[in-house]
Amino acid sequence: MSAATAIGMVSESLRGLLSAEMTLTPAVPVTVMAPDEAGGPRRINLFLYKVDENPAFKNADWQVSRTDPAVLVPPPLSLTLSYLMTAYAPNDAQNGNATAHAILGEAMRVLHQNPVIPSTDLVPGLQDAKELIQIILNPVNLNELSTVWATFSQPFRMSVLYEVTVVQLDQAAEAQVPAPQRVRAVGVPDIRAPFAPPTIDSVADVSGPAGRTVTVSGTQFAGWQASVTLSGESLLTALPLTTDTFPVTLPASLAPGFYELRVDISRLTRKTLFVEVTP
Repeated sequence: MSAATAIGMVSESLRGLLSAEMTLTPAVPVTVMAPDEAGGPRRINLFLYKVDENPAFKNADWQVSRTDPAVLVPPPLSLTLSYLMTAYAPNDAQNGNATAHAILGEAMRVLHQNPVIPSTDLVPGLQDAKELIQIILNPVNLNELSTVWATFSQPFRMSVLYEVTVVQLDQAAEAQVPAPQRVRAVGVPDIRAPFAPPTIDSVADVSGPAGRTVTVSGTQFAGWQASVTLSGESLLTALPLTTDTFPVTLPASLAPGFYELRVDISRLTRKTLFVEVTP
C-alpha cells in the first residue's frame, strides 16, 4: 500500500527504469509529459492518459495494519494506470522516422524484460508497497489511440499503450479502527484430574463363606466413585467415597467356588482378583 501520491511515484519509477536500462548511444532522455508539450527533439515520452479502478481488488476486505496488529485499516483504492509511450526523433531525409522507431523498440524491450518494476527502480515511497507493480503491453486499439491523439494539436506519432497495475492508495489514518478483541481471557483450564490419582492397595477377606463383607483399601479415594462387579454382576454402582476404605458385601446365595471380583475407582484405577466362597 502507498500514499496518495503513488500515481506520481509510479510515473517517476517508470522513467527511472527506462533511463537506467535503455542502451542507445547517445543516451535518450525520458520525459513524462503530454504529447503536445515541448520536451526535446530526441526522447521517449510517457503520458498517463487514463486511470481506472482495478476490478480484482474492488471488494477487498479490511486488513490488519502491518505496523500495528491491533488496528484494522480499510482496503486501499486499487488502480490501473494507462500510459501512452511515444518516441520522438528528427526525421531523416532518407529513412524518415526510423530513428524514432529504434528508440521506441529499445524502450519496449526494457519494459518487456521487466514485467514487474524492480524494487531497485521503485522510488522510496513505493518500496514497501504490498502488491507488485506490473507492466502490461496493451494491444493497440486504434479507436482509443486516435481518441487520445485527437485531443492534441500535434500530428499522430507511432505509440504503444501500457497498463501498469496494481497501484494502491491508502485511505486516511482517520478511517482506521481498533481490531475487535478476540481473546477475552487467558488462563489455565480446570481439568478434573488429581496430581496423585487413586490407587487400590488391597482387598481383605478374599476367602470365606457367602454373605460376608470384604474390605477394599487404598489411597486418594476421597472425592471419587467406586464400582464393583462380581463375575459380571454389579455389586456397587458409583458409590461416592469419603475415606480410603469401603466395604463390599457378597451375596448370601453364592455357591462355593471362585468368583472374579473387579473394583473400579472412577475409571482411574482398577483391580481384578478372585475371591473364594467356602462351604
